[in-house]
Amino acid sequence: MNVNVQNANGKLGILIPGLGAVATTLIAGVEAVRQGLSQPIGSLTQMGNIRLGKRTENRYPLIKDFVPLADLNDIVFGGWDLYEDNVYEAASKAKVLEPGLLNAIKPQLQALVPMKAVFDKSFVKNLDGKNIKQGKTKFDLAKAVMDDIENFRDANDCNRIVMVWCGSTEKYFEPSEVHESIENFEQGLHENHPMISPSMIYAYAAIKLGVPFANGAPNLTCDIPALIELAKETNTPIAGKDFKTGQTLMKTILAPGLHARALGIKGWFSTNILGNRDGWVLDDPDNFKTKEVSKLSVLEDILRPELNPELYGELYHKVRINYYPPHGDNKESWDNIDIFGWLGYPMQIKINFLCRDSILAAPVVLDLALFSDLAKRAGMSGIQEWLSFYFKSPQTLPGLRPEHDIFKQLIKLQNTLRHIMGEDLITHLGLDYYQDLVEAL
Repeated sequence: MNVNVQNANGKLGILIPGLGAVATTLIAGVEAVRQGLSQPIGSLTQMGNIRLGKRTENRYPLIKDFVPLADLNDIVFGGWDLYEDNVYEAASKAKVLEPGLLNAIKPQLQALVPMKAVFDKSFVKNLDGKNIKQGKTKFDLAKAVMDDIENFRDANDCNRIVMVWCGSTEKYFEPSEVHESIENFEQGLHENHPMISPSMIYAYAAIKLGVPFANGAPNLTCDIPALIELAKETNTPIAGKDFKTGQTLMKTILAPGLHARALGIKGWFSTNILGNRDGWVLDDPDNFKTKEVSKLSVLEDILRPELNPELYGELYHKVRINYYPPHGDNKESWDNIDIFGWLGYPMQIKINFLCRDSILAAPVVLDLALFSDLAKRAGMSGIQEWLSFYFKSPQTLPGLRPEHDIFKQLIKLQNTLRHIMGEDLITHLGLDYYQDLVEAL
């Protein structure tokens, strides 16, 4: 029997802290799709199929036809940014999309003006804008964000709201006592605790109102006991962290294949050049540290050197990101992989991925928003580990290792959708087909 899922009736508001390259590429893309100017390539919710039942049944509906997702025509966008540019201006400056496409949807993009942002320069040293909220305490700022959410809901006649963090990577810091419980956290808001970051204020405001929250950066944000506890209390889905797009996407595709064939890996050197706002933020060592921790965890969790010391015990993994303005949003990554095979003979793999950062990230944001809304309507609260498919550093409950293998992540996502809709889960065992054939003979 399927889970009791509420219908996706009415409008869905997608609120985004950080209306930069990723967010504006998403918003412009959805508008282009709505007007029949393009296709939502890369979006699993829009273009992906899912197998139902046995292979012999030949049931492969589109995911959007299988589960009750919000229609693209029912989406309303809004957001916050520390710069005052409307979405058309911001998208033009980001230079991800061609001017011809932006001009074709210019009125719709110009109408989207960012609300004043919660910003603290101590967490992102390299940015400095003027469109910033003022408040005596961090609690006042959280209350202001909650007011923004409610006002947006009313002004746009939205039935439901979700929030996806598309803001910059904040500086690295470890969880502390203020993050341990919701009581400590709320006291910290009132006392302006220095280790409560802007992204945490947005997450708190959303979760407090029961608004699903997904974190697209490697920040702690909602990956702390206080906000996990609050999400359960308010029956709110949360997910994170750090959108899986370019180089890490390649790692989660290739590393599981090498591991599956029991091929050894001695070293994996990764370097990137990136020239957009994200690259400028990551040029600061404190902010790069947050990203580095997120990117480094992928291989270790896929390969598990402690279980395979002969194959991966000497693995040397290095990650570098360099700010290079001429490339803009066209991120380029290089990977050198030193592997070894039968009898220890060495081999190498070289990857040069000339990708477009926001082009890869935009459909991820859309899918996370639509699936988070589905989770809310299905009564699923707390950490949504089935959405790990979209993240570099998937959030899990304390004590659980994250799953980074993209193929296992996809199976988990699809089986969750099957479970929600009352379909049989698929194990890919397939022995029953052959047993049936034997009996038929």
